Amino acid sequence: MNLAEGRTADSRVAPGDPIPARIAGVAARATGGPPEQDLPLDHTQAILEVTKEIAGVLKASDCPFALVGSVAAYAYGIPVRLQHDTDFAVRREDADTVTALLREHGIEIVDPPEDWLVKARRGGEHIDLIFSLAGRPVTTELLERAWTLPVDSVHMPVIDPTDLMVGRLAALSEHHCDYGKLLPVARGVRERVDWDRVREETGDRPMAAAFLYLLELLDVIRPSGEAEGTGPGE
Repeated sequence: MNLAEGRTADSRVAPGDPIPARIAGVAARATGGPPEQDLPLDHTQAILEVTKEIAGVLKASDCPFALVGSVAAYAYGIPVRLQHDTDFAVRREDADTVTALLREHGIEIVDPPEDWLVKARRGGEHIDLIFSLAGRPVTTELLERAWTLPVDSVHMPVIDPTDLMVGRLAALSEHHCDYGKLLPVARGVRERVDWDRVREETGDRPMAAAFLYLLELLDVIRPSGEAEGTGPGE
């Protein structure tokens, strides 16, 4: 049997076998396009609906909270695609009250192995209730700095832009350092951020310092100590 015959014999597969899907994927990539099943799904509207529902429950709890993460960036007008989850910062001492109220509203609570958040699910979308942002506890002071903004027409507290950037930069590491996703966020909120405080709170982190230097080179922000203000020169 030659190699050609062997290939023909091996290509006979039963219906439902995953091999044809893989072959289709290889063929699609060979012709310059990804297979349809590999394309990312856009969950933006579904995540926004869940965000509004959770915000309503949190408002009823009388516990302070703030929207964080990618949906917070969206609230500030950053054109991000929402695909993973919606994140809310809450104080650790309010966790039991908040999770009990979510359960009363039929929202599934999932206890993760991590001790700095609670996970939940609603309609196939994921929700994170976070007690610690990049290793820093969520405090009353942080939540009091939140801005009230409309998120798809529903007003809710959204993490302060400076705290948003501090959290994003503090989370950078050698294993997770995607400047490509962070740059549009920095550009979008640059005039509302206290960059001196960002430098002060993240300056001891190499990945954060490198990103801030990149922002200076791109004229997104003023070089440190050049002039007072929160944005680049006119």
